[in-house]
Amino acid sequence: MSSSSDFQQDRHSFSGSPQKWNDFELPGDTLYYRFTSDMSNTEWGYKFTVTAGHLGRFQTGFEILKQMLSEERVIPHLPLAKIWEWQVGVACRQTGHQRLKAIHLLLKIVQCSTQGDCDLTLLKPLWQLFTHMENNLCHDMAKPGILLPLHRALAELFFVTENRVTELGSLQEYLLALNTEDHLHRCTAQ
Repeated sequence: MSSSSDFQQDRHSFSGSPQKWNDFELPGDTLYYRFTSDMSNTEWGYKFTVTAGHLGRFQTGFEILKQMLSEERVIPHLPLAKIWEWQVGVACRQTGHQRLKAIHLLLKIVQCSTQGDCDLTLLKPLWQLFTHMENNLCHDMAKPGILLPLHRALAELFFVTENRVTELGSLQEYLLALNTEDHLHRCTAQ
């Protein structure tokens, strides 16, 4: 099986019992396959299932949502509150590049949302991650360097979100919701 008719690209070859077969992905929208029998027995051959895309796959969901959020005529028809809630959860669970992509989508949602679309207080776990990174940065001032991509992405998300809640007149409620009581006491004491 291959993604090219000459069987040179993304080639997967299988022979023998079905237990030797593994699931695999091919890019594109076309699958080429060739079956050759060795005529050694009377079995009928092999059966395989082809599925377009993968439901629940992160990259597929990311690309679909990114495209939907970039279409202004589509945005009013999206359940942004539900998408926001789901996407915050994704950003909290993922790591690495997937977390960065999830934060990128959160930023797009904040920028295209209207009042009440997003419960911004759901960002509390990401705020805690961001403040932890900020505190580590303050302790490491002897070694100035470039901010990590995650740190930069979170800084942009919270900068845009703070501007958004300021426009909506709910900055105080937002800041109170993101911080712990202990943190607020420390800030007041300072």
